[in-house]
Amino acid sequence: MSSELPGVRKAAILLLSLGQDDAAQILKRLTPESVEEVSREIASMGSVGASARTVVFSEFYNTALANAYVAEGGLEYAKALLRKSLSEEDAGRIIKQVTQQVQTTPFSFLQKAESDNLLTFIQDEHPQTIALILAHLPPQKASEILVGLPGQKQVEVVKRIANMEQTNPEVIKEVERGLEHRLSDIVSQTFEKAGGVDTVAEILNLADRSTEKGIMEGLEAEDPDLVEQIRRLMFVFEDILLVNDKGIQAVLKEVDNDELSLALKTASQELKDKIFKNMSERAAQLIQEDMQYMGPVRVSDVEQAQQKIVDVVRRLEDAGEIIIAGRGGEKEMVV
Repeated sequence: MSSELPGVRKAAILLLSLGQDDAAQILKRLTPESVEEVSREIASMGSVGASARTVVFSEFYNTALANAYVAEGGLEYAKALLRKSLSEEDAGRIIKQVTQQVQTTPFSFLQKAESDNLLTFIQDEHPQTIALILAHLPPQKASEILVGLPGQKQVEVVKRIANMEQTNPEVIKEVERGLEHRLSDIVSQTFEKAGGVDTVAEILNLADRSTEKGIMEGLEAEDPDLVEQIRRLMFVFEDILLVNDKGIQAVLKEVDNDELSLALKTASQELKDKIFKNMSERAAQLIQEDMQYMGPVRVSDVEQAQQKIVDVVRRLEDAGEIIIAGRGGEKEMVV
C-alpha cells in the first residue's frame, strides 16, 4: 500500500502522525517549496486510518535504518542486513531507494576504503583516471593518496585535476565500470563539478612539505602560471594564525607598518590579537591608531597588502625559517 502512495502523501501522513513540535522541527529543515507542497497535501487530507499510519511509519523506519547501515558499513553491508530483516519485496524496494541516494556521489564506494589500500588499488592507473578519482574524494583522503604516488605521477595527476572542470557522467560511468569488478557496481547519474586549481590547493595544503615542494617544482617547468595560481590559493592571509609566535616575529621584521596596517583592515580579531601580541606595546598601539584614522580603503589595496605579507610567509617557510602548523614541518623538529 505505502509503495503506491505519492511521496508527498507519505510525508503528509508522517507529519500528521507526529506531535506538532516534532512536525515543526522537520518542516524547518525543508525548502519553502517543499513546505508549501506538504502543507497543501495536509490541508486536503481527511482522517488517516491507523493502518495507513503504520505502513508509512514502517517504511520511514526501514529507510532510516538502511541509511544507517550504509553509513556504518557501506551499501553491500546494508543490502545484506535488509534482506535478512525484511521480506524480499520490502527489502528490494528499500534497497532501490537507498542505492539511488548513494549513486548521486561519484566514486562513493571508495569513501570507506583505507587510504593505503586505495593507493595500492589505483597507483598503476592512468594519471587521468587517478585525477578523476581524487577530485571526487575528500581532500584529506586525496592528499594521503597523492603523497604515496611516485613523484612524476604526482605532477601529472595534479596538472590534470587543476585543469578539470565538468565531467560527462558517461566518462565517470566508464571509469567506474573498469573498477566495479574489484570494488563496487555503483555508477554516477549526474554531472559533477570537481577538480580545478582550488581542489589542488586544498589537497596540497594537507600534504607534507617535501611532497608539495616536489610537485610544485615539477609543475614550475611546464606551467609557471598554474604554480602561481596554486600558491596563492594554498595559503591565505588568515592562515597566518597557523604560524607560531617566533615565525610571526620573523615575518614582522620584513613588513613595514603602513603595509601591515592596511593588511589588517579586514583581518579577524583573532589574527589581529596574534599579530599585536608579537609586537611591542608601542608598535601595536601605532598600528591600531593608523587603522583607526585610515578611513575608507579599496578592497583591492587591502588584498594586495595581504598578498605581499603572504609572499613573505611563503618565502620564509621555503627557507626553513618559520613553521606553519599542519604543513609537515613539525615532523622535522626534535625536542
